[in-house]
Amino acid sequence: MREHRTRSALFAAVPLLAAAAAAIAPVSAAAARSEPTGLTPSFTSNGVLSSVAAVSASDAWAVGATASGQTLIVHWNGTAWARVPSPTPAGGGSLEGVAATSARNAWAVGQASRGGKTLILRWNGSAWKRVPSPTPAASGGVLDSVAAASADSAWAVGTTLTGGTAVGLIERWNGIAWKLVPSPASEGLSGVAATSARRAWAVGFGLRAKTLILRWNGTAWKRVPGLTPGRAALTGVAATSARNAWAVGGTGTNPSTLAMRWNGAAWKRLPSPTPAGGAPFLAVGASSSGNAWAVGSTSNFKTFIERWNGRAWKRVPSPTPAGGAILDGVAAASPAAPGQ
Repeated sequence: MREHRTRSALFAAVPLLAAAAAAIAPVSAAAARSEPTGLTPSFTSNGVLSSVAAVSASDAWAVGATASGQTLIVHWNGTAWARVPSPTPAGGGSLEGVAATSARNAWAVGQASRGGKTLILRWNGSAWKRVPSPTPAASGGVLDSVAAASADSAWAVGTTLTGGTAVGLIERWNGIAWKLVPSPASEGLSGVAATSARRAWAVGFGLRAKTLILRWNGTAWKRVPGLTPGRAALTGVAATSARNAWAVGGTGTNPSTLAMRWNGAAWKRLPSPTPAGGAPFLAVGASSSGNAWAVGSTSNFKTFIERWNGRAWKRVPSPTPAGGAILDGVAAASPAAPGQ
């Protein structure tokens, strides 16, 4: 398949020296210890962080890969970020997605560098351990996103190849083992969200440059109608209930932000500001119908963050480390405060 990538690579291949993931506060893997005012103090690591998950204001995870090809996992304890030991397959590996349901249950997914095998790690409350995960035999696969509804129900999605064409890869945790699940997606999948064992969403992209949305109905995955505003790709999805979900990405060759909302009956596009020069959303997180966050990077590698306040998407000031950065992940652990 391929080596480590970030969601930004869906729109453009760019050199990435430092990436950031935003949760309760930003976390960065940076080459220098000095950081501008407004950035959360961070460890120093030459690598990339691709995804973040938050259980609470004092319990969050961010995952990625080091420059030397080792898995990279860091934990937020409410005060600081610290690296946590994580297994790396022989030959190296990278992590692309993370999800957590409690202090004793979290998942991280990605790819082993050797052989193109899927890679899944689990946090059991005291250590990260590798868990067996299936890989399509003919062409390998990479897992880009994971979502967990409970300790016994989780989904991981990504991409495999069929006849040289990227197609959707879906795996399910049933409480005992990860199993391949038939996918109706003839395109790659980049994001998944789940609110229960019977309700989940997956989004993606494809050679046809059309938005892709799948829905799990408790029995099978089905493709559902979504707005397709010309050339577009979806990079992330978040859901808080059966009547509230968000899918984000970009549209156009000089991407504009794309935000679509599920209201319980249909997906509808809602206006969202686009930074000057064009930029897509790369990830979305939500905690309620009135609180959601979407993040990305401008064409000159400045971070940008937007917030849904229940009425509209508004850009929120965000710091950028010297040298530039990309926000590739975001998580919301609590609803907005009263009056916000």
